[in-house]
Amino acid sequence: MLGNFVSKPVPNSGSASANGHKPVDNLRTGLLIGLAGFAALSAGDGIVKSMGGEWPGAAVAALRYCLGALGLGLILLITQGKKAFHLPKPKMQLLRGFSVALATVAFFSSIFLMPLATATSIQFTSPMMTAILSALFLGERIERTTVIATVIAFAGVMVVLRPGFGDLGWTAILPILAALGMALLMIGNRAVSDSGSVLLMQFWVAAFASPILVSVAAIGHFSGVSAMHIDWPHWSVIARCAFVAVTATTSHMLVYMATMRASAANVAPMVYIQLLVAVVIGMVFYNDWPDAVSLIGAAMIVGAGIWLWSRTGTPVPDEAGEAR
Repeated sequence: MLGNFVSKPVPNSGSASANGHKPVDNLRTGLLIGLAGFAALSAGDGIVKSMGGEWPGAAVAALRYCLGALGLGLILLITQGKKAFHLPKPKMQLLRGFSVALATVAFFSSIFLMPLATATSIQFTSPMMTAILSALFLGERIERTTVIATVIAFAGVMVVLRPGFGDLGWTAILPILAALGMALLMIGNRAVSDSGSVLLMQFWVAAFASPILVSVAAIGHFSGVSAMHIDWPHWSVIARCAFVAVTATTSHMLVYMATMRASAANVAPMVYIQLLVAVVIGMVFYNDWPDAVSLIGAAMIVGAGIWLWSRTGTPVPDEAGEAR
């Protein structure tokens, strides 16, 4: 069980009230940090989509994480020295590496096969998966406000998806797998949130993901499937992978920081900002214009996220009857 690896969370910044309530400002800060992190992730996805047909999705993911691990490792070495490279909770680090590898390969492949906004929308099953997994494995209570916000937002996703979901066929599985990977990553982040600096934790997730992704890319290359064959890329492909490595690493660091301030289930619904960013990128760069019904669905998604943020001031008792 993942809960066996969980220690007490890092104390929140600022003093708690006498009755043990979490400071409202700290919770809201966590949600806003998560919002910024997920928005940056979609911006990078727009760059990845531009590489469709130029390089396989697994190869793009592998190069992105190898560059990310190298950059994070150099920064960690320069700022903290060799002693900083300790490995806390290795089983959790392996889970995080596998989770992000699964999410990245599945999502990068999906946006080569369908519109960015559609793939992003299907991936929005992730918050529900996160809420369920955090309750099962981390012992976190699913707050009523989180449940209501997630249901409303997911309903908005279904509005956006109509009627094209049935036309996607088996390719719809890819963003669903990406959603599962992101949910597991959120759980893993929460489990190691007290184990080291944000920089160290992001280095390890990239370091564990890199060999997994390189192996997947190599298997695809030697599989004989033409779409997975890896040729030497154009310099612009390498440059774009490097750019995505920076933006995505920053995004994951922000999401990790968010889970240090709020529960994984509370942070997860902030992922819905990705839909708005994806829609804008689709309109501006790929001439993919949403219709009025899609905009209504997007409004439901954003409204649910704003409502969740506005309700964070109400403490919710935990299983022991004390305020969280």
